[in-house]
Formats: sequence, C-alpha cells, structure tokens
Amino acid sequence: MSDCGCSSRHTLGGLKSPEEALELLLSDVRPVGGTERVPLAGALGRVLAEPLASRIDVPPWDNSAMDGYALNSADLTGANTRLPVSQRIPAGFAGAPLEPGTAARIFTGAPVPPGADAVVIQEVCERDGDEVLIKEPVAPGANIRRAGEDTRKGREILGAGIRLGPQHLGLAASVGIAEIPVYRRLKVALFSSGDELVMPGGELGPGKIFNSNQFTLTGLLEMLGCEVMNLGIVEDSFEATCDALARGAREADLVLASGGVSVGEEDHVKPAVEKLGSLDLWKIAIRPGKPLAFGHIGETPFIGAPGNPVSLFVTFCLFARPFILRSQGVTEGVLPVPVMAKADFDWARPDKRREFARARLELDAEGKARVSVFPSRSSGMLSSLTWANGLAVIREGRTLAKGDPIEFLPFSELLS
Repeated sequence: MSDCGCSSRHTLGGLKSPEEALELLLSDVRPVGGTERVPLAGALGRVLAEPLASRIDVPPWDNSAMDGYALNSADLTGANTRLPVSQRIPAGFAGAPLEPGTAARIFTGAPVPPGADAVVIQEVCERDGDEVLIKEPVAPGANIRRAGEDTRKGREILGAGIRLGPQHLGLAASVGIAEIPVYRRLKVALFSSGDELVMPGGELGPGKIFNSNQFTLTGLLEMLGCEVMNLGIVEDSFEATCDALARGAREADLVLASGGVSVGEEDHVKPAVEKLGSLDLWKIAIRPGKPLAFGHIGETPFIGAPGNPVSLFVTFCLFARPFILRSQGVTEGVLPVPVMAKADFDWARPDKRREFARARLELDAEGKARVSVFPSRSSGMLSSLTWANGLAVIREGRTLAKGDPIEFLPFSELLS
C-alpha cells in the first residue's frame, strides 16, 4: 500500500504485509470480458471500454462569455464612447454581421457576430434608448470564448478504463455522444457464514445476532457498480460451505464470503476453498482484519472477509475494492490517496501490525486538520464506522504524540 505512504514490505511470522497482500491480489486480476453500449443516462459508475473522441469543436463557434455588447474594439475612441445598438442576439440564435460603427446587445453563450472582435460587459455600459454608452475601453478578444478552445473535433476526450462520473457524462454529452461503450458489470456471489445469523426483521433467539455484514457488503459492492448475487446465510457446515462456494464459482465472476475464515472448529471456509481450489493468501499483518483469505475455486477468484463488522469493512476497502475495480477494467486510481494531518491523540504503545484506526478528520479553531481516533479498538463496534470519516494509518512499531504528522485515508477515497 505504497499510496498510503507506508513502505514496509516485511512479513510478520507468516503474515503477509499489506503491500505483499495487495500485490498478490492485483497481480491475479483478470478484467471482465465483454462490453455493451448503454445510454448516457445509464452510464454513471460504469467503466469506459473504448476511448471517446469529440464529434464537434467545443465551442462550435466564437461565443460571448458574458452578457454585454459585442463590437469592434477599433470603434472605441476612448472612455465614454457612444455607439448605436444595431441588433439583439440572445443565446440560441445567430446574429447578422455587425454593421460598422455599431454594437450588438449580446447574451452569454450567443454566437459573436462577424465583424465583432470583443464583448464589453454590461456592468461598464449604460443603455440610452437606441444607443449604448461604453465607459471603458476593451481589448480585442475580450470576453469571447473561441471556437474549439475546449476541444477539437476528432480529439480524444476520455480514455478507456475510466470509471465514469458525472463530469465524464457531461463532457460526453457536450460533444453529442448519446451512447457509451462500457465493460459489463462484475457479478459477485455473496454469502454470510454462521449459524448465529438472523436476517433483520426476524426474532433473535439465544446466541443469535442480526446479519449486518450482508448489507454492508452489498452496499459496498453496489457503490462499485457490481451486480450482486446474494446466496444468503450459509450454515456452519463443511458441506453447505462447499455447496455455496461451488455455486458462486459457477455463476459469478467473484465469490465473496464474510465469516468462517479463521481457524475454529466451526470455520469451514478455508478447508472448503482448499478442497475446491486453492488458497493463496490467508492472513495479513494489519489491525483490524488479520484473517483475509484469497484464492480460487476453479478459475473463479475468491475473497473471504472476516466476520467482525469493522474488520470486514476495513479489509474490503483496502484490498477487495482495488481488486474489484481492476477486475471491472479500471486502469488507474484504484488505490486510495491519503492526506496528511496532525494527530490529535497519543499512541504510546507500538504494534507489530499496521493499524488502520477508525478516525475523524476535523479542522481545529485555527483551521488546521486534526485527526482523532475512536476510543475503542474493538472490531465488533459497527457504530464506530458511522462516527468516523476515514482511517488513520499507524505504521508498524510507531508511537505518536499529539501534533505528530499522520496519514489519513478519507472514506471518500475508500467508498467510491
């Protein structure tokens, strides 16, 4: 995770470093095949499969950048020049060639008439009947947007591999593109492992808990534009786990499980994956989220996330998210970009594992960015993720005092 400013690649007692784990996952990515053309209105969040080129010059003609008066700057003899107003040109209409020695009333976006080489903003003009008093001189080219100054016909405007945001759709629309070639959605088979799980709305018996992980993961996957195939809750048995894994591998591009990846007698995911395929990664030297499994069921990749809700969230954001984005065809920007701030806490006890602490970035009274951390390190406290707006990165073996610099990963970088 070099993008986090964290350079250590040390393996701790058989645990992969974050960098080693991420390198392993990303080296195994095989982007989805198959593309489709979708209407512009349905392309938000999809991944562009082919470069897009402009169909027109933008702007297509010289146009006014302001409301005012179009004129030939040579007709201004100095301050307080009077010119007759020969025409009115609103946006959406083309004016006639400008009569020599006159001005045209013009509005923002309207084509500049032939014969005019400048637009004087209306704030320095005074209308007097059929004339206008120009109170200030103007230079040639003032307040005119030139044809093609944004882009030229045939020029590439968007490259393949971009995950399309509102600004990309607006740019495509501005050159007249109505349909966009995109990669098909990544289909992810999702299940939760555990006899203790009950769906929200049901009754909690002794030892039971509501299944929050399904909704956390579904939301995370849908925010990344995936098609989610929900296999529901899988009982804690080797046979049921094998069945769910096999079905997911047959019908989806990726199998994602929560829970059951540790080493307890009721944790069946690891042996089931090893029976059906191979397991390439099991533990990572981070906190929270040490047990993260990665492997294959046949040719289908598998990711097994921890059952504790905070560990699941952190490992998904740091490892599953970049893997999924690359699998969807995204070529750049899959790793989060940290911001630097000052710690507003003390961290006196160094850890052998890298900590991704739930944290909140706020501005202090002086307008400086300060990072505070949630008081509990428990990976079962899902409420801590609603308190936080990001993760503080505390590297291995490090102590911190208030005011020390610290890396912070905003949720805006981890959830999109």
